[in-house]
Amino acid sequence: MLSAWLRVVRIRFMLASVLAAAAGLAAAWWGGAQIDALHAALTMAGVVALHASVDLLNDYWDFKRGIDKVTRRTGMSGGTGVLPEGLLRPRQVYCAGMASLAAGAAAGSYFVLVSGPVIAVLLAFAVVSIYFYSTRIVDSGLAEVFVGIKGACIVLGTYYIQAGDVSGSAALAGAAIGILSATVLLVTSFPDHDADKSKGRKTLVISLGRRRAARLYWAFPALSLGIIPASVAAGILPAMTLMALLAAPLALRAGIRLQGYDEMGRMVPAMKDAIRFSRVAGALLVAGFLVPW
Repeated sequence: MLSAWLRVVRIRFMLASVLAAAAGLAAAWWGGAQIDALHAALTMAGVVALHASVDLLNDYWDFKRGIDKVTRRTGMSGGTGVLPEGLLRPRQVYCAGMASLAAGAAAGSYFVLVSGPVIAVLLAFAVVSIYFYSTRIVDSGLAEVFVGIKGACIVLGTYYIQAGDVSGSAALAGAAIGILSATVLLVTSFPDHDADKSKGRKTLVISLGRRRAARLYWAFPALSLGIIPASVAAGILPAMTLMALLAAPLALRAGIRLQGYDEMGRMVPAMKDAIRFSRVAGALLVAGFLVPW
């Protein structure tokens, strides 16, 4: 039972939100804020709960819509397989998703009381968009946009809770982190193209077609990594955040492999490289705020 729950919350993808929160904390520390450890821990717990709710509700709705019955699971795409295999009941997963959403909202509500209306706006966006992500947002072709904004909002919200304001460093780090997350979603959408399309979903890969989407891929790592040297040159980000550029070879290899989008033998390594690129670049960005220069 425990293994089924660990599968359905997709631990490997949760790291994206953890890194986003860590980036907000690191940017606040670099900016001179006194880090409140209790607030940092509660923020991280709330972010993890909200992320878990996205994945739980996504698995529930994919099963209810029949997507999981026609997709091919790879471990990085095609759902977790927990519901089609009967390891958990749909109602269990739905209730767990709503409970996680409520827990994340509760943590956020505390910070609304402590930090004010900025957190209220970010929290309202998170709760509403998470609930509708697997239905209206994905069906409208806005999934990558949502994921990018979500990552940026986590960085900004975490920073604001610690520093009490919003800075250029937090905004730009948030933009880079958000685009890194959107990169992963774009690449992992390729194997699900046919299944998603047959059930009414409208991902960016479906909207553009696989050939155009594979070409568009290059813009994602270019933007996420391009923000960093430009911001360092402008004196907004610390010089050590340039370490994130060391992840570029992973992005390059993912993009080359992605051009063989019709071959599953190339898609699986492409997805692995895209995930590694996102995580390594994000971790190095966080480290860049913490390493003294």
